[in-house]
Amino acid sequence: MSESAVFDRIRDEISGTDVVLYMKGSPMFPQCGFSAAVAQVLAHLGVTYKGVNVLEDEEIRQGIKDFANWPTIPQLYVKGEFVGGCDIVREMAESGELAALLRDKGVPTTAPA
Repeated sequence: MSESAVFDRIRDEISGTDVVLYMKGSPMFPQCGFSAAVAQVLAHLGVTYKGVNVLEDEEIRQGIKDFANWPTIPQLYVKGEFVGGCDIVREMAESGELAALLRDKGVPTTAPA
């Protein structure tokens, strides 16, 4: 598959779902500590999201890195916008910035306002 075809798949995914996490494993069974950490943050905030297991698709695994120009997985997208990887998501969660971003984008959470 060409890079543009992979990018089209990624664009469809992130534009069709409010919150998408490109991760190793699944939300229920993360297969790396960093993916597990981001899944835990999202679960704590009560966010409904789609997990995309990059281990099941080598083209997506490399393509998502090229798409975001970000070398690592996991990668979190909210309303089509790249938010960051594990460290950034954790820092944003601790500061309250992630809950605010989700609220501002109209993504429902169970986090206290």
